[in-house]
Amino acid sequence: MKSAVIKTGGKQYLVREGDTLRVEKLAEVKVGDKVNFDQVLMTIEDDKINLGKPLVEKAVVSAVVQEQDRARKITIVKFKPKTRERNKRGHRQPYTAITIEKIN
Repeated sequence: MKSAVIKTGGKQYLVREGDTLRVEKLAEVKVGDKVNFDQVLMTIEDDKINLGKPLVEKAVVSAVVQEQDRARKITIVKFKPKTRERNKRGHRQPYTAITIEKIN
């Protein structure tokens, strides 16, 4: 089975064909669009490992966009004792859900 390590959004992901994962939001893509990741750091096919220095030459991972959404809300609370200072905020991180189609 083919798998690869790709870099997108400042993070690295180990992916296989057919995997669905959430990555940092990809701008200007819509649901159903095809996306190619050319920053492939490593490919694995059966027992053969191809390690890039830093990237693997001519390696491309193709994916399809499943959804564009925002993650669940997290609450950030800051409190300073003795001064009665309180600060409460919420944050929802945008993401893009993709399904890996092909590793070349």
